[in-house]
Amino acid sequence: MASELLVSYSLGETRVAKLENGDLVEYNVERSEERNIVGNIYVGRVARVLPGMQACFVEIGLSRTGFLHVSNILDPDDQNEEFEDDEEALEGGGENGDDHAPEAPLEKYVPSPSEKDISKLVREGDSILVQVLKAPMGTKGPRLTGIISIPGRFLVYLPHSRHVGISRRIENAEERTRLKSVVEKTLPKQGGVIVRTVAEGASEKNVKDDFDYLIKLWGSIKKKHQKNSKPGVIYTDLDLSLKILRDRVTEDVDRIVVDSMELYKPMQKFIQAFLPRFKKRVELHTGTLPLFSSFGIDTILTRLMSRKVWLKSGGYIIIDENEALTAIDVNTGRYVGKRNLEDTIVQTNLEAVKEIAYQIRLRNLGGIIVLDFIDMDKPQNRDKVYQSFLEEMNKDPVKTHVLPISSLGLIEMTRKRTQESLKSKLSAPCRHCDGRGYVNSPTTIVHEIYRASVLEAKNSLETQGVLTIYCSPHIAAWISDPARHTLDLLEKEISLKVSVKIDTNLHDEDFEIFTQNS
Repeated sequence: MASELLVSYSLGETRVAKLENGDLVEYNVERSEERNIVGNIYVGRVARVLPGMQACFVEIGLSRTGFLHVSNILDPDDQNEEFEDDEEALEGGGENGDDHAPEAPLEKYVPSPSEKDISKLVREGDSILVQVLKAPMGTKGPRLTGIISIPGRFLVYLPHSRHVGISRRIENAEERTRLKSVVEKTLPKQGGVIVRTVAEGASEKNVKDDFDYLIKLWGSIKKKHQKNSKPGVIYTDLDLSLKILRDRVTEDVDRIVVDSMELYKPMQKFIQAFLPRFKKRVELHTGTLPLFSSFGIDTILTRLMSRKVWLKSGGYIIIDENEALTAIDVNTGRYVGKRNLEDTIVQTNLEAVKEIAYQIRLRNLGGIIVLDFIDMDKPQNRDKVYQSFLEEMNKDPVKTHVLPISSLGLIEMTRKRTQESLKSKLSAPCRHCDGRGYVNSPTTIVHEIYRASVLEAKNSLETQGVLTIYCSPHIAAWISDPARHTLDLLEKEISLKVSVKIDTNLHDEDFEIFTQNS
């Protein structure tokens, strides 16, 4: 499938869009003041050990401590950690988005006899080398691992393992054997390796050069660790523009278009060093229109922030992102079909399947996702929709796990999450509703003010004073409306004169009440 990479840079913000056959399928953004820290390596200090959870919190020089589970702590007595033969699996965490456990244990955790005991591995105050598996999300700090993995172009180097694996996405048996033979010949006395998917077809020299680079890089990281004992970063992964070249450029990428000379030069240098055969595919955008506008990307991005997404038939899907999970609901909308109700429902669900898979990938939705399809009576129709969804999700490079449609018409799935969704990156909680998605009605707020005024009057020692209410202009007008008799009723109940004052700095739901002598 022919694809293009568009890289745009301005005001410290790098934006990358991937197009497949002209359609936007991936979008990433990184700002200089909030660089993605996944893959970074830190010197950490153990701040708190939680034996009941078999985990600890680690200070790494950020505003929030990181979470480190015992399964991700390197045991000095076992330097042969096992890894999954897939470089994607090394990007961190479980696939269900349960980023880490609560700060306090809910019940006593008892490790099995074969399991590590965290109390024997780390103590509070210990210095430890850690790598970020998952970036901070919401109220949660980063998730960490003490088992380091360093990705290159063709390989992922595992300093603390003798494991040699080949990405499961390389299916040709002869190629798998060839690549394993190549890396085993160059494998040093210490360390292991995972051969990445993009290594398929790579020459022995390219693989060896990548290996040499990673070993030197690990050596420099160890030296920095020996010189630094204070919590802080000692290795930063590539920025977005170069990471895209390392991880996403394959033979099906026809061209890479960049609109900034500031990025074009380092990208050309990276291509020359690691991907020379792709050199002619990198272009500097010189059009009169901005890069993303010329490809219609900005228009598509506006649609991405919408909660409702219309289908071509007239149906639509609703996407609700929450911290615990994402819920996606399918509706027939204006689509009435041509035959019977069951056919109409199936056609709507099948159309929704493609759009949902597309939106999940484009919005970078992760963790637990629940899809509420329209109920279908026939089991064969439910299976048809399920199989269609599996086919669409197989196009997604991110690891997913999808369960069959339940009797309630629901598909439950998980998608591996290492960073925030696109919505979380590009938006902030509404300052009016504080992220709830709604505000209390004026009637509800006025009733709250009424009850609070009665309570204030009862607690006050004043019997002939004035009770003053400070509130927003909208609520002040509502309270003072003569037709509602709110002030008359309040003055009668509390036996005080009531004065309503406008404070334009107050939110509709905020108010202040004072009593004083008249």
